[in-house]
Amino acid sequence: MMPTLLLNFLYPSPPSLFLAATSVISFTAISFLGLSEVSGKHLQYSKFWNANPPLRPNPIRLSGRTGMLRLYAPALVAAVASFAVPGVVTTTRSQLLSLALSLHFFKRVFEVLFIHQFSTQMVLDSAILISSSYFISTVSMIYAQYLTQGISEPTINLEYAGVVLFLVGIMGNFYHHFLLSKLRVKGDKGYKIPKGGLFNLVICPHYLFEIIDFMGVSLISPTVFSWSFTLGTFFYLMGRSYATRKWYLAKFPNFPKNVQSLIPYIF
Repeated sequence: MMPTLLLNFLYPSPPSLFLAATSVISFTAISFLGLSEVSGKHLQYSKFWNANPPLRPNPIRLSGRTGMLRLYAPALVAAVASFAVPGVVTTTRSQLLSLALSLHFFKRVFEVLFIHQFSTQMVLDSAILISSSYFISTVSMIYAQYLTQGISEPTINLEYAGVVLFLVGIMGNFYHHFLLSKLRVKGDKGYKIPKGGLFNLVICPHYLFEIIDFMGVSLISPTVFSWSFTLGTFFYLMGRSYATRKWYLAKFPNFPKNVQSLIPYIF
């Protein structure tokens, strides 16, 4: 039974074994990946694409751009397709949820095609794992919201606060991705210390704004699954940002020690 206080903000858990299991698995698995990042076992993309010994001989490697497209395109298709499924996107919350997820993954695909400057590869195993997580989570969030039809709304409605948080998150994430893209000229494959925006305070402000983005999504659609995914993502990005800061400290002797990993002045 969900505590009464949480029912002020969340929908009650629907009688769905699939969603109950998916919520637990999503939070646990994504959080565990964050712990793995801290311990040095990285998902193999970006600067950590070749950090770990291969799990099997001759792993399949994708270009950075192809790998990133594989990450986000299936989830984008799922979010957009939800508008065409009869009876699924019928309420204001469900419309805002599908729209937010569509915008989130459209932005990511747009950045991959036109913004990011890639210098590394991606191991296919990592691409499949992350892509599957995004796809299943997108479908599950939409399905969880669909199951709330006929259920009383949470006492405290933070739907439009969620829209504001989502917009802040998606714009902040895009802005810092744009700053990262400007660190390289065409053909440049080296890494530099990022500057500008919140990069003067944390090494991964794009992660911080991604968390804010998904917090907004979870306020738009306050289901147990959406929050389990968002909290899992928070712990994963904490671990990844910690590993990223450690990498910069090792690579650049002049990296400013006051720059934190994810949360200004705190972590």
